[in-house]
Amino acid sequence: MITLTQTPKTPLRVLERCTIGGSVDPQRVGESVLISIADNQVIAASRVGKDGQWKVNLAFKQPGTQEVKIHIASDSAPLTLPVVGRDGSTGPTESSANSNSNGAGDMVLAAPQVEAKLSAGHPSLAQLVRLAFDQDYSDVHIGVGRSPRFRSQGVIATTEYPVTDASSFQSWLKEILSDADIARFNETLDFDGAAQYDFVRVRVNIFMSIKGPSMVLRLIPLTPPVLGNLGFPDIFRDICFMNQGLVLVTGPTGSGKSTTLASMVNEINTNMSKHIVTIEDPIEFVHQEDRMSVVSQREVGIHTKQFNRALKAALREDPDVILIGEMRDRETLSTAMKAAQTGHLVFGTLHTNSAVKTLERILDLFEPDERDSVRKEMAETLAAIVAQSLLPTTDGKRCVISEVLINNDTIRDFIHRDETDEIEAQLKDGAFYGMNTRNQSIFKLFEEGRITEETALEASLKKSEMAIMLRGGMV
Repeated sequence: MITLTQTPKTPLRVLERCTIGGSVDPQRVGESVLISIADNQVIAASRVGKDGQWKVNLAFKQPGTQEVKIHIASDSAPLTLPVVGRDGSTGPTESSANSNSNGAGDMVLAAPQVEAKLSAGHPSLAQLVRLAFDQDYSDVHIGVGRSPRFRSQGVIATTEYPVTDASSFQSWLKEILSDADIARFNETLDFDGAAQYDFVRVRVNIFMSIKGPSMVLRLIPLTPPVLGNLGFPDIFRDICFMNQGLVLVTGPTGSGKSTTLASMVNEINTNMSKHIVTIEDPIEFVHQEDRMSVVSQREVGIHTKQFNRALKAALREDPDVILIGEMRDRETLSTAMKAAQTGHLVFGTLHTNSAVKTLERILDLFEPDERDSVRKEMAETLAAIVAQSLLPTTDGKRCVISEVLINNDTIRDFIHRDETDEIEAQLKDGAFYGMNTRNQSIFKLFEEGRITEETALEASLKKSEMAIMLRGGMV
């Protein structure tokens, strides 16, 4: 049973922080505290702390009577909160009335009041995130013993902030983590999660280093990206319209894999009537609105305890599309191939830099005596491989390059016969099917004047071939 011990006593104003606190059976320590509004999408807000105490901080974007529910395990507690406009009005403003927000989209998590004190000259974590957002930085790097830094267009940029001390770092932890999460980090020395502000979402990774605790925040837009705005060729949209098969988006860390997958899910959600189930650790882009499709997002540790268990359960949840955050091991890959064989379109990621290397990496996950059967299974279930990277452009920004493999009859035959060396030639000559090599993608950008010759050579995995292409030769 959930007992509410702290609730607002007067009507709230739009975007005004409010604290809701309570208690639950101490056996629930560590359980997620989830918030829903008007029975719509559930947002993970906190965890139950010691002695069963919990506390969450909320703000609301829209005026009106907000019907909120607190969920802890199988228990729930309703709460009605009146919210008025900044001017005290009770009706929706013109801008809010014209917005497409729905349910949980009207509610945001607010950073909790910080109990630890920041040392002189140190910004709050919210201020650092706001600065990164305003300057279009992708990541925030902070840690004891070093001054905060930002990643801008793939490059780490220094700041004039003072060196972070332990007290300031602890205050930053308290801004985004519950007491239970902080205790869990102190015990395991690692933490993965996400937090949300009213202007941006952040993926959080906290770790211990030789200098002390450190934190990296990856900024994620509140709205999923639109596929057509990312500069991909038309084949990416065609992949979204495939009925079944395994689609692998690969590349190194920071190559935009999550953005690509989020845009493809958004494309399906916008144009097709499907049930999309995602299993992520943590959830990055939030698809708040069900458009033509139904999008069910599950985060490991909050909505499910085990990754592989959630993946197997997804097959019984009437899905059309399944998105797996990462192909972690052969059990995950085997289940994904099974799902693709049984009529589902399955998306996943791997940390490989080419289509051929992806096929080799998959086989390496299995024992030698299993590889023949896995190769045949992969030949039948694979739909496409997209291997991508981000390159700096001449205008100081970054753009994506992509190698695309489409599993047509010829590719399927080469995989069957374990002749992956022949696949590279098929990629070069496969423009009719939407295929291209990494070098072809790089060279196209060079021809358009978007990257320099030095960048093209540095990014190529076959530099001698690229050098010939840059000099007008045929390969």
